[in-house]
Amino acid sequence: MSARVPLPRWVDIALLPLLNVVLAFLIGGIVVVMVGQNPLEAVGIMLYGAFGYGSGFGYTLYYTTDFIFAGLAVSLAYHAGLFNIGPEGQAYVAGLGVILVALGLNGQPWLITVPAMIVAGALFGAGWAFIPGYLQAKRGSHIVITTILFNFIAVSMMGYIISKILKPANVGSDESAPIDAVSRVPQLRLFWDLFKNSPVNISFFLALIALVAVYWLIWHSKFGFAMRALGHNPTAARYAGISNAKVIMITMALAGALAGMVAVNNVGGVQGRLILNFVSGAGFVGVAVAFMGKGHPIGVALSALLFGALYQGGQELAFSMPGITREMIVTIQALVILFTGAMGDMLRPPLERIFGPRAQARAGDV
Repeated sequence: MSARVPLPRWVDIALLPLLNVVLAFLIGGIVVVMVGQNPLEAVGIMLYGAFGYGSGFGYTLYYTTDFIFAGLAVSLAYHAGLFNIGPEGQAYVAGLGVILVALGLNGQPWLITVPAMIVAGALFGAGWAFIPGYLQAKRGSHIVITTILFNFIAVSMMGYIISKILKPANVGSDESAPIDAVSRVPQLRLFWDLFKNSPVNISFFLALIALVAVYWLIWHSKFGFAMRALGHNPTAARYAGISNAKVIMITMALAGALAGMVAVNNVGGVQGRLILNFVSGAGFVGVAVAFMGKGHPIGVALSALLFGALYQGGQELAFSMPGITREMIVTIQALVILFTGAMGDMLRPPLERIFGPRAQARAGDV
């Protein structure tokens, strides 16, 4: 296997993912043509549904918020050489912490309850992610296997807790008691009419803060240096005096805390109660978001916005163009994941031939 040719950073982080998305949409367009629909019209409907009016844009930002948190949970661990597949379960368990605190403080102003929900969600998510981190650091269990299995454990455990413990006696569906409106995470529509009839709330700004915090942690902190050293070469990190086991456990706990913010967005804000499967696959989408964004917070933000637009635009497309079924929309979303994730480097060789010599020449000049 030939060694990779270095690419300019803007090509690697921006141009390559963009070309992958374009290729995915071209193939998706072929699928649309095969069922007798106009692909350009379909794209126009999706863009309008995602960005063309206030409510649709609000839904796009709501999905984007979840995907930012999940993508950061994967990206942070990846810089330490850990493949965290567990944001789905970590967010689900974090929902338990959010609802317990919210119901305990129910009726208090949101300025009191929301910070408490953030702390509780972070702690429960961190605790659930810490266990696979401990098993990797102390017992040698592979982080991919344990985080996948912990997703299944979280689903079963939370299903029992919601339906058998938290469900009020006078409620027919499997859900907890509701959070009073005054105690919930405020919706942006309360401050801005543009987002009326949409679920986006101030968790979106928490996601933006998380992007900045993760960037600082990875590239401008001592612990971030230890993480990256571990991710690049565990043996060298150990000889440099870094406790690899400690870094693994702390990194996984931080990743779980980030995933736990999905619960703040949904349980504390949108749903206002703890319901079954409220995460709805956002944790798994976070894996694609992280790899499409190359593990960089800016890339994560852009890819999360893309997937948020795909989710909201896809719903608009299914409503406005009945000839395109929900299954076809899922297929288009899957194509984006395929070309940006599993086949993300397919277009890299031609880009290396175009931009590689320039990058090598600049490196030689330096």
